[in-house]
Amino acid sequence: DVDSLAKMRSNALLINTARGALVDSAALVEALRQGEIGGAGIDVLAKEPPTDDEPLVVSPLGACAGARFQRGLLIHRLLQGLPNLPPEARAGAARAYLARPVHGLTLTAQEKIAAETLAVLENPGFAELFGPESLAEVPLTGVVSGQVVSGQIDRLLVADEAVTVVDYKTNRPPPESADAVPALYLRQMAAYREVLCLIYPGRPVRCVLLWTDGPRLMELGDALLDPHVP
Repeated sequence: DVDSLAKMRSNALLINTARGALVDSAALVEALRQGEIGGAGIDVLAKEPPTDDEPLVVSPLGACAGARFQRGLLIHRLLQGLPNLPPEARAGAARAYLARPVHGLTLTAQEKIAAETLAVLENPGFAELFGPESLAEVPLTGVVSGQVVSGQIDRLLVADEAVTVVDYKTNRPPPESADAVPALYLRQMAAYREVLCLIYPGRPVRCVLLWTDGPRLMELGDALLDPHVP
């Protein structure tokens, strides 16, 4: 599940050749996208044939799946580091990073990932979230209803009037409305909200998904998150 995967090292490999139900496939997909584990080998799913109500785990040997996970990881890393640079230096830094031979990207792939990332940072509506008062890759641990919650917040903005937690999502295409957001993401954000409410009592906590394909922000209201509290 999410908590078990969060405890693994970032270079760990998860292999499941037993029963699909042993691994939360949706949590595994997210862990791979976020770069929380190094890779996974799966030859069985919890639901076969798979249904449309949860993200799928695709063999890492598949070119499309590998490229998708790599794209998500690279965008996350760029959104972590680029806001620390002056705006005029970000495009060059992004292209230099993506051009490193270790990534094995074509020039076209480099340009697409750079453009998607820079579109997020250049959007005036997102400026406060990436301003000097915000924090990147914030570790979070707490106990909610007797359960230990542990995670890594992509972006955190703490202000007097509210605390805003932002999670990057690189899925394509993104859902059209918050009602279509996968339950895995709702559980993740509901858990973050509960821990942050303990850390910052009396301050409202805003939970926001940032879909990089677009890009656009999607706020997850309390009514949507409450049923998913741990």
